[in-house]
Amino acid sequence: MNDPIPVSSALDEETARAEVYGLLAALYYAPPSAELMAQLRVAVTEAPAAGGFLEEPWRELVAAARVQDDASVVNEYDDLFGGVGKPELYLFGSHFLSGFLNEKPLAQLRGDLAALGLARDERMPETEDHIAYLCEVMRFLIAGDDVSVSNLSQQQKFFTTHVQPWVNDMTDAIAAHPKARFYAALAGFTRAFVSVETQGFDLLA
Repeated sequence: MNDPIPVSSALDEETARAEVYGLLAALYYAPPSAELMAQLRVAVTEAPAAGGFLEEPWRELVAAARVQDDASVVNEYDDLFGGVGKPELYLFGSHFLSGFLNEKPLAQLRGDLAALGLARDERMPETEDHIAYLCEVMRFLIAGDDVSVSNLSQQQKFFTTHVQPWVNDMTDAIAAHPKARFYAALAGFTRAFVSVETQGFDLLA
């Protein structure tokens, strides 16, 4: 996973959206690297949109990165999402949409990914409905070079089918967990970003 940080409101909107999705993918996929945490700690808190709806949740995420050391964030990730056997919190769409892993929502997702010419890297242990994977797909649909695939219509379809229906349930579960500190702040930023994306796509309907 790349470690992009949304850095300035001077970036064009599409580039900024792609970078936010990339950041979310990196933070949800694995415990953040020391380099990523260092970038977060020095990020300007007016990013990614000064005065906008995302500013306060972004400020809270940066603040959470600044008050916790790298080891505590790694331990928090492992406590919440890792471990042997059943994790305390799931990051998979099928769990929230059907109550079970590897169910019909995953089959539908795989069909839609195939139609986009995408497939899971076999080195990735998680299934395609992991939130990090979905964020990477959204980043591709925003920033990819093939405009027949990477366009607003495909973004809207993928987002409203595979992201919007369940991500708020995931962020609520994370925010409510007593062990969540850094990831509670990340959940708040994720919810705010999904809300902005939802409003933007609603305008296209």
